[in-house]
Amino acid sequence: MTHKDITLLLVEDDDVDAMTIERSFKKQRISNRIVRAEDGAAALTLIRSNSVPTPFVVLLDLNLPRVSGHEFLDALRQDPTHKDTVVFVLTTSSDDKDMVKAYEKFIAGYFLKGESGEQFMKLIGMLDGFWRIVRMPEKDV
Repeated sequence: MTHKDITLLLVEDDDVDAMTIERSFKKQRISNRIVRAEDGAAALTLIRSNSVPTPFVVLLDLNLPRVSGHEFLDALRQDPTHKDTVVFVLTTSSDDKDMVKAYEKFIAGYFLKGESGEQFMKLIGMLDGFWRIVRMPEKDV
């Protein structure tokens, strides 16, 4: 398995934000597959039905319709099969309560969407670096 085998599950309801993230990956020449879910319920359905190729990393917005990012994290961490899934939060919420609540669910990082273009590109670069150096289990282990 190589870093290119890792899928990004993007849980984002805003079309413009989703397009920005996808374009940023292309601009950085990161060709990992991106699967998008528009809310936490859709993301859980994709994960539980094995519709997201493993291994995968989640990039999660917190402010989502139907099932919020926090509710998604609660459900994910209670699922024995996916409780250790790597999740990065990318949100507009700078509220310390949201940040603490997310870190209590063992997220890998918390980032604000409002960061400038250069800072956002650093985030994309960090994600690329993360899955280049971190070893993840093979599929279906």
